[in-house]
Amino acid sequence: MIFFSVDVCRAYKVLNTADRKDTYTVRDFPLCDNVLPEAWYRFEGDAGTRMLTTCVNQGKCGTTYPGWLNGVHPTVADGEEDRKVCFAAYPHCSEDCKRIKVKNCSSYYVYKLGGTPGCDRRYCGTDSP
Repeated sequence: MIFFSVDVCRAYKVLNTADRKDTYTVRDFPLCDNVLPEAWYRFEGDAGTRMLTTCVNQGKCGTTYPGWLNGVHPTVADGEEDRKVCFAAYPHCSEDCKRIKVKNCSSYYVYKLGGTPGCDRRYCGTDSP
């Protein structure tokens, strides 16, 4: 039996809507990622270039509890790394978290994400390092 490994730096889905960015504030009702299929994702376009790495206020990224990477992005040499995404608003930033994987693909990052633990939570993008 032959197994082929998939290069996650080439086989990913894209998150690219402006309402996912840290500069966007929810208007009517919170958007959510609770049914986001588990897969590798890349932030690009209007969503920013990477996952947010700081806790922000409630209502940013089009949702009640914006998801942010609690830790640093890995280097290329690190390969696929385990990290935590937290879904909480300031000042309770690290109370509701889940494990994900992150990979540095040299000029961008990919994240292995799945559904969030509730419909008032969403993964948040940014252009900031």
